Amino acid sequence: MNAIPPAQKALPTAQPVQVDAERSIPRLFIALVVLAVSVTFFAQGYQLFQATMIVSYAIALLGLNLLTGYNGQISLGHGAFYAVGAYVTAILMDRYGVSYWMCVPISGAVALVVGYLFGRPALRLEGLYLALATFALGIAAPQLLKSRHFEPWTGGSSGIVLNKPEAPFGLPLDADQWFYLFSLMVGLLMLLVARNLVSGASGRAMRAMRDHPLAAEAIGVPGNHCKSVTFGISAGFTGVAGSLFAVAVQFVSPDTFAMFLSISLLVGIVVGGVGTLWGALYGAVFIMFVPDLAEKVSKAAPWAVYGVVLIVFVYLLPGGLARLVRRRA
Repeated sequence: MNAIPPAQKALPTAQPVQVDAERSIPRLFIALVVLAVSVTFFAQGYQLFQATMIVSYAIALLGLNLLTGYNGQISLGHGAFYAVGAYVTAILMDRYGVSYWMCVPISGAVALVVGYLFGRPALRLEGLYLALATFALGIAAPQLLKSRHFEPWTGGSSGIVLNKPEAPFGLPLDADQWFYLFSLMVGLLMLLVARNLVSGASGRAMRAMRDHPLAAEAIGVPGNHCKSVTFGISAGFTGVAGSLFAVAVQFVSPDTFAMFLSISLLVGIVVGGVGTLWGALYGAVFIMFVPDLAEKVSKAAPWAVYGVVLIVFVYLLPGGLARLVRRRA
């Protein structure tokens, strides 16, 4: 009479598998952090520059994924916010002598405000219309930076040259090593912020607006406020990424932030995985290395090779690399 039904007997055997899967996530994260820090001492020169650029792109993709993957808004103009972060840092360092570590949060805050102000009137636009509005922003940004009204600040087509900061406190690191470590610390902080954001009430509100706006507003989610704030936060992430880019490259000019940058960021979240945080890292690696590999395969038609690789990713991995890794794990 006291026998346990077969369905209940099966429960204890299934539970440890789920716990082990959950425990493997922080272990993988710690292993990746250790590997990323070790790059500082094994890579040199251009390799450290590439690693720094991967961190910068990953932060920008985190921001774009919050907007597109978690909130359902399409942006083809995030290169403009990348440029805002880069130019704010360049102007502050070159004209006013502000320290680079202060420029990073200031650039993010300025980009956040610009993104919010742009996103607020764009709330009436959805889908392709919003994409068209952001597309116009991405096209106009380089031309505005070249205009005579902003040339005293931006340097026009000549751009602004910066110096890479030296390691503080007498640390035995050269400028490339130190700034990579600094960028890595900023990247981990932004990942933590994004994770806490999407796992809390704000993240649930963003996903609700993405999946069913009418139902979300019916249960009390302020739709307009949620969309505009998400747009601003996404732009703030991208501004931080642009700030790191400016210091890493040591030069900013309007042509650096052409429309192709915005398209590359959108490609990065698709390849890495829309609606996933880890997808930002995979997408950043794709943006950094695949165009160079395509040029090595065919110098006559590198973008044809790039297009073929992208088509293969879309057909074989529609969920992105992040979902593939999750299934394999």
